[in-house]
Amino acid sequence: MSTPSSPTPVSFPTPRRRRALRIVLWTGSVLLVLLIAAIIAANIFLHRAGPMLKAKVVETLSTRFDSRVQLDQFHVVFFGGFEVYGSGLRLYPNNLPADQPLIAVDHFSFRIFDWRQLLRTPIVVNHVQVTGLSIHLPPKQERAGLHEMKNQNPSGHGKIDILVNTIDVDRADLVIENGKPGKVPLDFVIQRVRLSAVGPGRPLRFHAILINAKPVGDIDSTGDFGPFDAHSPGDTPVSGQYTFRHADLSTIKGIGGMLSSDGSYQGQLNRIVVDGATTTPDFRLDTANRPLPLNTKFHAIVDGTNGDTYLQPVDAWLVNTHILAQGEVVHTAGVPGRDIRLNLTVDPGRIQDMLLLAVKSPQPLLTGQIQVHASFDLPPGKDAVTDRLHLKGSFDLTDAVFTSDKVQSKVDELSLRGQGKPKQANHASAIEAASSQPGAAGIVSEMRGNFTFDSSRLTLPDLNFRVPGADIALKGDYTLDGQTLAFDGTARLDARVSQMVTGWKSWLLKPVDPFFAKDGAGTLVPIKVSGTTSHPDIGLDFGHKGENPQAPPPPPPQSANPAPNSPTQR
Repeated sequence: MSTPSSPTPVSFPTPRRRRALRIVLWTGSVLLVLLIAAIIAANIFLHRAGPMLKAKVVETLSTRFDSRVQLDQFHVVFFGGFEVYGSGLRLYPNNLPADQPLIAVDHFSFRIFDWRQLLRTPIVVNHVQVTGLSIHLPPKQERAGLHEMKNQNPSGHGKIDILVNTIDVDRADLVIENGKPGKVPLDFVIQRVRLSAVGPGRPLRFHAILINAKPVGDIDSTGDFGPFDAHSPGDTPVSGQYTFRHADLSTIKGIGGMLSSDGSYQGQLNRIVVDGATTTPDFRLDTANRPLPLNTKFHAIVDGTNGDTYLQPVDAWLVNTHILAQGEVVHTAGVPGRDIRLNLTVDPGRIQDMLLLAVKSPQPLLTGQIQVHASFDLPPGKDAVTDRLHLKGSFDLTDAVFTSDKVQSKVDELSLRGQGKPKQANHASAIEAASSQPGAAGIVSEMRGNFTFDSSRLTLPDLNFRVPGADIALKGDYTLDGQTLAFDGTARLDARVSQMVTGWKSWLLKPVDPFFAKDGAGTLVPIKVSGTTSHPDIGLDFGHKGENPQAPPPPPPQSANPAPNSPTQR
């Protein structure tokens, strides 16, 4: 028979264990309460972060620009940090009329990755994105109240609660009013710009990309701007480098070509010294529409407050023609656009380069070396460049040869007969007629005189044309659109009338020699030039006003191969 088992004894916690259990329960309760409190505090902090950040943004802008700040919308989203979005930001300087904000921003955003930044002063924001920035500066006489913006003291009435390292702006517009009746404000439109080292009293490091209005093209510039002087914007320092690409000159009526330019600039906003170069491989005028290479180097002074530019100088090469220009590109009161006023010097130059640029004919009228001194005025307007251009000056053309064998043969014959060499004139005319090579006789011309160019018309009031044996004085017009010639004047020949022909005609003309021998010339006769550059008509003009109508015309000279419509045949 088995003996029943005895019950298992019940153990009770010792006093030490009871104390340890109470400590664990108490500690857990405290931690739970702290956790709940932290969650509540974090929730309160997150809900207050938006108003707190908004207050810091408003306080910073108000202090920095001494302005009343309006901010339509401000949102904060917590996701891996604080994402901040705002819109409708406007700054009204306290000392200026409140009808126009100094600065307006359509939209802005930035991000704070570390929430602990919110507990620091100032808050450092690495990057701000801005869309639609507008800065509107009032006329100079109204900017007196802006001087406090220049040297704001953070320890004054407010404090700088936020510092920004970089600002990226899409679509920026800077408008500077001038306050003069009829004068449009200066407006700078920038497509994109990045501002670095943003802070009071320091220059802004910028990288800007903008589309130039005329000629249309992309400008990419990097440099330093500021510190900005709001009271006197023209004194604001600026420096940097630029590239100008794909500038379509056809957006300026009357010219064409794709221009590229590189350069650097430095100075103050109202006096920026610019040094650069341009390349236009296909520059053209609409009168000829023939592309020619044009390259320039320039040194200019630019007033960034009104856009006026002073060229000192522009050194240009059109094919093999050297052009030096000095002058100004300035605004004209009451008229949109700018007036270009220059003093031009062409030396050395080739007349064929200039004619190829301006005249539509397949080949230039003549070739030769030319020097030009002229004033150039191109006022603003919608008409073509050649219709608006005004030129006035003098020129000296040497070693000139006409490209038309018809014209050059007449010049050669005129020279040889003027020297009293009629046999050689007949021979040279025959050679040129057979070879069809201008200048086969080896005779070159010289021209000099004064000129004006206005409304596509070239006027020559005192053109002097000289070849060996003949000196011709002409006055008249040449129109670019129809390429028409209308000149009259006199021809002074070294030889007498009887010496310009051979055989019995020479003896027959001896009695009339005295009628044409005047003022020390062997022969002095009136002439005229008409027709077009491709079909000129050159001949004597005994009906010309001012000449002796009683002088009998000489009979036609003897010529083995007379050129049609030659001066001596007339």
